[in-house]
Parts: sequence; C-alpha cells; structure tokens
Amino acid sequence: MPDFASDLELALRLADAADAISFERFRAQDLVVETKPDSSPVTDADRAVELAIKQILAEERPNDALIGEEFGNSGSGSRTWIIDPIDGTANFMRGVPVWASLIALAVDGKPVVSVVSAPALGRRWWAAPGSGAHTRDVDGSVREIRVSGVSDLAHASLSYNNLQLWDRAGMLDQLVTLSRKIWRTRAYGDFWSYMLLAEGTLEIVAEHDLKIYDIAALVPVVEQAGGTFSAIDGDLTPETSSVLATNAKLHIDSLEAFGRG
Repeated sequence: MPDFASDLELALRLADAADAISFERFRAQDLVVETKPDSSPVTDADRAVELAIKQILAEERPNDALIGEEFGNSGSGSRTWIIDPIDGTANFMRGVPVWASLIALAVDGKPVVSVVSAPALGRRWWAAPGSGAHTRDVDGSVREIRVSGVSDLAHASLSYNNLQLWDRAGMLDQLVTLSRKIWRTRAYGDFWSYMLLAEGTLEIVAEHDLKIYDIAALVPVVEQAGGTFSAIDGDLTPETSSVLATNAKLHIDSLEAFGRG
C-alpha cells in the first residue's frame, strides 16, 4: 500500500490555512457575496481560501493536478487535489455555523486522502489509507471513528438534502416511502451528514445535485470509517451527482428502497 502520510500532513496544513481565512470572514459585516452563473452564491472568503490552497499546492506539489470549485482545473496526471473552499456557502453567508473546507487527494480518479474542516463548529475530520478515519472534537481531543453496526432499516437514521432536489430528480416518492420504514429522518445537510455517518450517529445519507468537489473529501472519511459510498444509480464516478453513503450494512437495502438495487 502506498504511503500517504506526507499527503495527509499536507492536507491538514492546507486545512489550517483555509480555517484561518474562512473563520475570520464568518459573520463579517463587509462580506462580499455574488451569484455565479449557476445561481449558487460565492463569497470573497470562498475565493480567498481556494487561492491560498492553490498557492501552497503550487509550491509543494507542483506536478499534481487541481480541481477547484471557484477557479476551475489545472494540470493533469494520476494525482489530483480536489478542493471545495467552503462547502455550505449559503450557511456561511447567513451566519449558520455548518460549513467546512473540503480538501481531497484523488489517485487515478479515486479519492484516497481527505480533510474536512469546520472551524465554526470547532471540528475536523480526516482519513487516509493505513491511518483510518479520525476526528478532532471541540475540546481538542482526537479519536478514531467508525460507522454504526445498525443492520435493520427500522432502527436506522437517514439524512438527506432539500426536498425540492428530490422532487426535481423524480425520487421524492421513494424518499417518503423509505422514511416510513426507518426510525428517523433529518436533513442535516452538506458535509455534516456524512461526518455524522462516519461517526456512527446515523446510518444513511442520500443527496442530489452534487459536483465532484462536493463529494471527493467525504469519500475517504466514510470509507475509512467502514462505510460505503456510491452513486444512487451505480458506481461513483467524477460525473456522479446523486450519491448514497451508508454504514455498509444497509447499502443494498437503501439502493433497493430507491429502486436502484
């Protein structure tokens, strides 16, 4: 197995740099907010974080490629860093503390190393092959995390994104039908749902209308914690926009509930 220790160490330093910029701008009275062509919001903090990460990577990994949400792609090769400078920009600009910087390294298209850093929550998660998945709690303590052992839908908790996207995807009826079979449904949203899954707090996460930079950093944390991550309609690819993550024990049942098993 390749040694990704130095890549993980770099990813953690990238997260430190991101947090220093984003947290200072959180709830700033002079925050600049614009609307992108796809109607999604972007702030001056999003752009500043991505630029800072790009500069560090250009110095320390000049031969690696980069996919970023705000400034596009650069380079090519087997190693690609995938960056979402602020996942949950709508929360960020409204003063909701559920947002994070997502930093991932993919090798041959597969995300293998990642850091998810949420400074407004005082939390961080990271994962790499051979290292497992870990989190740093609000008190600064670090612990390894694992998905839950729940194996019955009747005892499972599900998190999803907004209902309009499920309706637009033509799967709202399946979501409602599944909700009747399980213990609890919530819409925690964005990265937060997947980190709760990795910690064993819930069992199923399903979302639509995502991009590669929304997804990449979530995959290593969930998988190294023992979970399974896929597209709702098949294998996970760079083009996937509808995803399903579970504690592995409920993955087939969940796919079948969405008519994809």
